[in-house]
Amino acid sequence: MEESQKHLQRNKWFDFDMELPSPFQLEQAVCSHGLFMMPPNHWDPLSKTLIRPLRSSPSSFLVSLSQHSQSLAVRVHATHALSPQQQNHITAQVSRMLRFSEAEEKAVREFRSLHVVDHPNRSFSGRVFRSPTLFEDMVKCILLCNCQWPRTLSMAQALCELQLELQNGSPCTIAVSGNSKGESEGFIPKTPASKETRRNKVSTKDNGDSEELRSHDSCHEFSNGNEYFSRTGNFPSPSELANLDESFLAKRCGLGYRAGYIIELARAIVEGKIQLGQLEELSKDASLSNYKQLDDQLKQIRGYGPFTRANVLMCLGYYHVIPTDSETVRHLKQVHSRYTTSKTIERELEEIYGKYEPYQFLAFWSEVWDFYETRFGKLNEMHSSDYKLITACNMRSTTNKRKRPSRKCQC
Repeated sequence: MEESQKHLQRNKWFDFDMELPSPFQLEQAVCSHGLFMMPPNHWDPLSKTLIRPLRSSPSSFLVSLSQHSQSLAVRVHATHALSPQQQNHITAQVSRMLRFSEAEEKAVREFRSLHVVDHPNRSFSGRVFRSPTLFEDMVKCILLCNCQWPRTLSMAQALCELQLELQNGSPCTIAVSGNSKGESEGFIPKTPASKETRRNKVSTKDNGDSEELRSHDSCHEFSNGNEYFSRTGNFPSPSELANLDESFLAKRCGLGYRAGYIIELARAIVEGKIQLGQLEELSKDASLSNYKQLDDQLKQIRGYGPFTRANVLMCLGYYHVIPTDSETVRHLKQVHSRYTTSKTIERELEEIYGKYEPYQFLAFWSEVWDFYETRFGKLNEMHSSDYKLITACNMRSTTNKRKRPSRKCQC
């Protein structure tokens, strides 16, 4: 294809609008949980635009979202038209990310009626950002466990880079289950497995060099969406991960033991042993009996301990359980001056947040998010290269120099 034809192809797009609930602010809905910082999500603080790839079988499209008054402007890049089915697929994924449903709107209203009286000035709206698919949420909840935030970000980035390589048929596709150890080790991982990483670069497919991940300066830069997509890739699907060799995936993406959990999950979904649609359907009625049923089903999946399950169930719309790990303990000690331990944490969470039932997590998270913004500034204005600064070390009180031993959560 000639260069002029390539240019025309890159600069095609298809626009449509989605009706928004009222009140609604896109930056509050997106920048409400660390999931928004994890690739392939990319938030541009200047234009207040979210950009990421979304799937519509058999293709993936780069999609950017921005708010125009009371409508959500959806731009699908590199195409002049979508079939009704493709548009429905994209609309459903956008709705899932931003929690556009009657049940979620009801939860937002009820939480705000309970909470805004006590904390009228907090930016948290009660709407928690999540992924376009339950599979992506489930994998990212594994990435949140037993490591610091920079490592979580680097693992998500590496998975998206791997997806691009798998999609383009690069040499890494030889590392499937059953291949030799030599084949797996022959592919050099791009993401280190260390607990903390300073890596904030992404690969460029064209020349093999690296360039710093930067915020786009305006929506105009999003018009050439394929360039961003060509560097980042989408989050891998179950079918893309199911046949990979565990040692290859662990090394390539710096996942460590998590690689086995992720591959087992992907295979179970591909083989029909785990029905994500059924889990989503069951979560539409956020009753305690359904919570117990979902929790019991998640317990059967290797790698899903109490902390990870609670995060997945939060993504499914259950807000009465607060995921507990060392960061939860740190928060109660630092903000509430509690001498919290693993034995006392459940009781103390109930004492502090029980009055917001069944939205205890939303009350807790509103407080955590407010603490982050007090310490680091407005997170919807933060440059993506600074996301890695949100670490436990940087959140500890400067007046408390006592070293606290780390405690792994029961993921």
